[in-house]
Amino acid sequence: MKALVIYCHPNPDSFTSAVKDLVLEVLEEKGFNTRLTDLYGERFNPLIHKEELESYLDTTCNQKGLENHIGNIMWCDTLIFVYPTWWYGLPAMLKGWLDRCFLPGVAFHMPEGKGTVKPGLKHITRLGLFTTAGATPLVTFLMGAPGKRTILRAVKSLCKWPVKKVFLAHYEMDSSTDESRRLHLERVRVKMHKFLS
Repeated sequence: MKALVIYCHPNPDSFTSAVKDLVLEVLEEKGFNTRLTDLYGERFNPLIHKEELESYLDTTCNQKGLENHIGNIMWCDTLIFVYPTWWYGLPAMLKGWLDRCFLPGVAFHMPEGKGTVKPGLKHITRLGLFTTAGATPLVTFLMGAPGKRTILRAVKSLCKWPVKKVFLAHYEMDSSTDESRRLHLERVRVKMHKFLS
């Protein structure tokens, strides 16, 4: 049981960080071998440069400089994202990580000629998403929830079918209270235990 947690928040004292800590705690309780990728903590560069884009489809060299991240992705059977929802979507840092690391030959395989890409993450059997959002659930839904869809539809489509998934969001964070945050952390614990059982 091998879990990779992708954490994306610039403030180590944020509520999102508390959610991440709880996710890691439950993984440890359940006996998972766990790796954490803290994108801001390691100052991950989300930018794709011209040379990198030109070699994007070349699976013999498109992983250059990203070997550690690619290795973690290919190592895990459980992938969990913890991040704040900004503008209804993924933080730019996390979107850049997906752009750079979910490569041809890694996350998917290009078809020969016409056709659709083939999943490359069939070793991933669990996919989790824990987020916060300033908006209400209704407004997020009306905006299409692009961040949630990116993870729980696009990334999910590359994983083993059927993949076990979990989603939980604390909405209206700007007006959250100590009690709402405490209750949310309790829900995170319950969801994680069910997700990993």
